[in-house]
Amino acid sequence: MKRVIKKVAVVGSGIMGSGIACHFANIGVEVLLLDILPRELNEAEQKKGLTLESKAVRNRIVNDSLANALKSKPSPIYHPKFADRITTGNLTDDIAKVKDVDWIIEVVVERLDIKKSVFEQLDQHRKPGTLITSNTSGIPIHFMSEGRSEDFQKHFCGTHFFNPARYLKLFEIIPGPKTSQEVLDFLNNYGEQFLGKTSVVAKDTPAFIGNRIGIFGIQSLFHLVKDMGLTIEEVDKLTGPVIGRPKSATFRTVDVVGLDTLVHVANGIYENCPNDEAHELFKLPDFINKMMENKWLGSKTGQGFYKKEGKDILSLDLNTLEYRPNKRASFATLEMTKTIEKPIDRFKVLVKGTDKAGEFYRKSFSSMFAYVSNRVPEITDEFYKIDDAMKAGFGWENGPFEIWDAIGVQKGIELMKAEGYEPAAWVNDMIASGNTSFYTVKEGSTHFYNIASKSQTKVPGQDAFIILNNIRETKKVWGNADCTVHNIGDGILNLEFHSKMNTIGGGVLQGINKAIDLAEKEYNGLVVGNQGTNFSVGANIGMIFMMAVEQEYDELNMAIKMFQDTMMRARYSSIPVIAAPHGMTLGGGCELSMHADKVVAAAETYIGLVEFGVGVIPGGGGSKEMALRAADTFRKNDVELNVLQEYFLTIGMAKVATSAYEAYDLGILQKGKDVVVVNKDRQIAEAKKHALLMAEAGYTQPVRRKDIKVLGKQALGMFLVGTDQMVAGQYISEHDQKIANKLAYVMAGGDLSEPTLVTEQYLLDIEREAFLSLCTERKTLERIQFMLTKGKPLRN
Repeated sequence: MKRVIKKVAVVGSGIMGSGIACHFANIGVEVLLLDILPRELNEAEQKKGLTLESKAVRNRIVNDSLANALKSKPSPIYHPKFADRITTGNLTDDIAKVKDVDWIIEVVVERLDIKKSVFEQLDQHRKPGTLITSNTSGIPIHFMSEGRSEDFQKHFCGTHFFNPARYLKLFEIIPGPKTSQEVLDFLNNYGEQFLGKTSVVAKDTPAFIGNRIGIFGIQSLFHLVKDMGLTIEEVDKLTGPVIGRPKSATFRTVDVVGLDTLVHVANGIYENCPNDEAHELFKLPDFINKMMENKWLGSKTGQGFYKKEGKDILSLDLNTLEYRPNKRASFATLEMTKTIEKPIDRFKVLVKGTDKAGEFYRKSFSSMFAYVSNRVPEITDEFYKIDDAMKAGFGWENGPFEIWDAIGVQKGIELMKAEGYEPAAWVNDMIASGNTSFYTVKEGSTHFYNIASKSQTKVPGQDAFIILNNIRETKKVWGNADCTVHNIGDGILNLEFHSKMNTIGGGVLQGINKAIDLAEKEYNGLVVGNQGTNFSVGANIGMIFMMAVEQEYDELNMAIKMFQDTMMRARYSSIPVIAAPHGMTLGGGCELSMHADKVVAAAETYIGLVEFGVGVIPGGGGSKEMALRAADTFRKNDVELNVLQEYFLTIGMAKVATSAYEAYDLGILQKGKDVVVVNKDRQIAEAKKHALLMAEAGYTQPVRRKDIKVLGKQALGMFLVGTDQMVAGQYISEHDQKIANKLAYVMAGGDLSEPTLVTEQYLLDIEREAFLSLCTERKTLERIQFMLTKGKPLRN
């Protein structure tokens, strides 16, 4: 039977339920969001003379919850209009409507009696065959389906989303005693393909996989911080980006998630896992109990491990439980890793450190290695699922077994024994069988050590992906220090950036030109894509700054012209060029995407032309491109100035789309041409498909444009008056005005006396001239320097 999800019901509209509802709306599914009736009127309702029977009152809880979710930052929804796909209701009046849905997801309060009561009601109304799942984070799945119909039990399991549902990729699927294999297989695939998640089938054990390991890691640090006399700033320094973890590291993450949430899960593990060898570690330290008493729960109560007072961030001293000014943390061991680009390559160095940092890593990694090895087969039969869960649910760049591999399996065992730990027996068996690592790469695929067969087995589900890490050595065609060209099969090349933050400088521009040369001679198409954190944060402004400071204007002119020519080369090559942006795609990264034949964007793409922030206009063809796109949207009887103004403001206000879908509104992505994929892991494979389709359809090299309508003085005058008014109203500075007027000149096509058709090259030339003139301005150089040193824009 082919199962299609057209409509889902989400029961429970709290933070998690509303977030799940929004994410289903994100992918185009119709959602029915239900919650309970209010028990009493609020003050506003009383003033209006409403009663508990009024429809607005009856749906107040669900409507307020959804409204609060939609207002939250970061947004749970890709585009405000997608919220129209959600219908709200209550469990008294609207429960019968679940007969029309394909999947019911329960997200009510974490109490078994309440969940069982809700399931009893739902079982009376759902049609046979409807999926029904619980988003519990800890209640055993087998308890919840007791007493339900056979059809209910066959189609019931746990589907645990992580909060926020849009952003965290882990999707744990926990079978009940009678869940059919068809249901598990369907959910596993649906999570990956449609929801954009990393699906992990877990056993029905307390806290499942992600929280069992994640809470162990945090609890372990809670005890270690006291034992080693570390400050919370030091722990956050040691457990953040340096080891491939989120910037929020440990204590800031707990503040964001809420200490009460963590305590709830930790207590659940402590109570329900009496035989866990680390049982006592899940007992809360005294300082946590005191913080719970004081209601210092983190962001939700205004203070936790950190507290904001005015502009200052204060830190909690765990010995005195008093707040004090933030102390900068630094360690010699971390300094030794500054030249090592990838976190995975740093671990060997970190565990050899002779200072407190080295000791910390040896203690924390050895306890983690011992713990995760002992959880197999308790929580999962395949250890790679633990790595998948930690990467997708907690934002770790590398899972614990990958880190262990990076240090060396034997070296990891030595560290463990030095700290009084032993690995699980299966790890010793693995080494005895001649397998010296948990993972290997063969023929472009990741393999894992299969405990049952004592051999390396291919990790399932990779066939839909192209994983650049796995083909980097065997499929390399060309490369330099900043980028590499790989053959990804079927006559398609991929160009991967690996400069710092994937910035675009001379090396990347050389790579783009070389990749196009190679593709035109021997291949069918080119994908420009990478699997780093961000596609590209833009041009190498450090290089621009140095040239401008040294007043090497001829060299700077040549560098900008090379950038422009490379963008035009991408547009007018004889093979299809597909851009695959994701994450931050700013400035030059955005310009490159706009000049590709097609964009296959990840849904989580934050894309925009942000050059105003460093005192210049887009100089790699971005200003020209926005003028061109505005002209292409002019229609008969349009007020053309208004259309042009929208595109002008996109640059002038440095607008950045907060999802790929918002980029359509900004004119950066184009409807009918560019596409969005929800699962970033599938992005390069999807981009390759589009390159092949275009090549097989008979791709023809485009003809250079000579028909771009610019409005000349008519538009320029309007823009100049507008910027005068903005300065007079003190909305912008005089330097902002200077930048805006330069952009106005380019997008108007100069001061031509009447609307005129011009070439792209004409617009590129005046764009480059405007960019260079701004680079001679002291205030622009101040802005660039501030961005380079502080990482944020300066208003001067």
